[in-house]
Amino acid sequence: MHSHTRNRFSIRLAALLAAAAPLLACGVAQAADTWPSRPVRIVVPYGPGGAVDVATRKMAQLLSTQTGQSFIVENKPGATGTIGVSQVARAAADGYTLMANDTTYSLLPHIFKKLPFDPSADLQPVSAFIFAPMALAVAADSPYRSLDDLVKQARAKPDTVTYGSGGPGTTPHFAAEGLGLATGVKFMHVPFKGAAEATQAVLGKVIDFQFASTTGLMGPAQGGQLRLLAVSGTKRLTVMPDVPTFAQAGVKDFGVVNWTGLWVPQGTPQAVTDRLQREVATAMASEEMQTFATKMGVEARTAGAPEFGRILADSSAMWSNVARNIGYDAK
Repeated sequence: MHSHTRNRFSIRLAALLAAAAPLLACGVAQAADTWPSRPVRIVVPYGPGGAVDVATRKMAQLLSTQTGQSFIVENKPGATGTIGVSQVARAAADGYTLMANDTTYSLLPHIFKKLPFDPSADLQPVSAFIFAPMALAVAADSPYRSLDDLVKQARAKPDTVTYGSGGPGTTPHFAAEGLGLATGVKFMHVPFKGAAEATQAVLGKVIDFQFASTTGLMGPAQGGQLRLLAVSGTKRLTVMPDVPTFAQAGVKDFGVVNWTGLWVPQGTPQAVTDRLQREVATAMASEEMQTFATKMGVEARTAGAPEFGRILADSSAMWSNVARNIGYDAK
């Protein structure tokens, strides 16, 4: 190509790009203005009835009301949540497929040698919106009346006091193992397909106790079916003031908090993620969500993308330490 031809081509290209710039900017703004123009799918990678499912369904209800468009929760459980996560990682980055997850997401790199997605590159965090203490629950008529009762039994007879979780490598599994490390005892782990199934096992006396976030336990606890022996965090629950914190029950430095948040596929337009973040913040500030949070014994606040990213990094570091200390071998 001759130099004068190249120059003419460069000038034309520059003119085309200059003309296209306003259209591109308009398109991005329009994406935010028109989103959502059809139903939005929120994939929960765990079974129904667990903490993530309960919190997400409430959020979906409020987002539907605020935007006038349906936000539909779909449960895709299996393989410690990786089946559902993989579906979202492969979905179109258009804002119409979201993922809801909790602190288990930050566990995944420490429990799997290889994942079918890149947790740091394939999905981007948008907003965390529920911060729930972890609670240790037994059946209401359990012989364990206090955390000390349970720990003493486990110390006297290692591997006989049983607990359930939604599977190896989940937050409840690591939280219970962390409690064992903190108290110098060994519990027996019984995995289930989901947290709700583990709760049913506690109620049916199949296992002795369960670790779960208060979001998933408050219904049966307030209904008198479960007894909470301790909760994480620095203060007692407003709705159940008789339940001590782990520190008050004799186990210090045990502060696992289970947060819930939303992710989108990497490459989702910034205008859409900004709009979603604003809608989540609006929902969290509503009287309806504040009432829900109080009843569930959780902290209702919003962490935007930058803070959410830091929370993910801190959680990953904490779980790495637990995995190393319990000798967990990544699958």
